[in-house]
Amino acid sequence: TLFRSDTMKGANFKDNFWSLDIISTAGYDVIIQHLNEGRKNCKEYEEFLKERANIEERYGKDLVNLTKKKPCGQTESNTLKRSLDVFKQQVENVGQCHLQLANVLRDEARKMEEFRERQKQQRKKTENAMDVSHKQKQTQYKKTMDAKRLYEQRCREKDDADQAVIRNANTVNQKQQEKLFTKLAQSKVAAEDADNAYQLNISVLDKIREDRKST
Repeated sequence: TLFRSDTMKGANFKDNFWSLDIISTAGYDVIIQHLNEGRKNCKEYEEFLKERANIEERYGKDLVNLTKKKPCGQTESNTLKRSLDVFKQQVENVGQCHLQLANVLRDEARKMEEFRERQKQQRKKTENAMDVSHKQKQTQYKKTMDAKRLYEQRCREKDDADQAVIRNANTVNQKQQEKLFTKLAQSKVAAEDADNAYQLNISVLDKIREDRKST
């Protein structure tokens, strides 16, 4: 089935839920648009039912009033009189049927209105929850990318410190070597701490993504 939005024309509906962008909300946006269109269609259907009910009621009342106000062979007698009376009664019966149909249609319109209201409340709760989830994911994604950049920077600093030890192994005195080794040890600790922070942020981001699936 093709999603009929102009912005998604020609794309399969399911394709909106696959993206290389980890913070993409394309799938969610498509669902919300689909729900909004469904809400609009339900409202249009409800209004159509109400208008149809009004038409049926007017027509039914006109038929019933016609049989009560308009004479039809009242000076006739015998068989023709009975036939005309039956005819008028049938017209009134048809009018009553239209009045009953008007009530049925209004009842259906009321049910649709109640359904829309329930859906509105549920949709609002879901949208609020998803908005919070989106913000959490975006914030955590930024923190994860910051942690990644810091980890890469600490790795470069560790590599530089390691290369400094190798380059100066035979060209500096013992005190200078101790400083180089101290700097290397500190850079290794900093790189490990940055790696742990980066992995922790990845785990938090994965948990947020998993929690969104059950929202």
